[in-house]
Amino acid sequence: MKRNWIALIIVLIITTVIGYNYVYQDHRDIESEQTEFTMSSVEINQLFSKNPTSAEQKFLNKTIEVSGLITDINSNDITIDDTVFCQFSNNLEPSLNKNEKVKIKGRVIGYDDLLEQVKLDQCSINK
Repeated sequence: MKRNWIALIIVLIITTVIGYNYVYQDHRDIESEQTEFTMSSVEINQLFSKNPTSAEQKFLNKTIEVSGLITDINSNDITIDDTVFCQFSNNLEPSLNKNEKVKIKGRVIGYDDLLEQVKLDQCSINK
């Protein structure tokens, strides 16, 4: 009987450790990850606008690199060619300007049907 209790306690401890590690996983460091896809902002937007379901299955939560011209810039986000919205964790460099060509690495978080924009977060500028 005493053995059963010890085995039960060990199983509970192991289950608790596994559950804790599953729930509280480390955050991904997108900046250091290898890009899975490299393309222009127009190309990725066309893929999402033609078939959003297929594009989401292919790109959702993936690290990609997108290139294009800056059409809108704020303190912590950039819009490229009016088709890709890139959100940064930190404030942007003041040296960036509209109509400047950039390559941005980020994680795809979805597609906004209303604005017809692909959304990226945890972005970084590749030089």
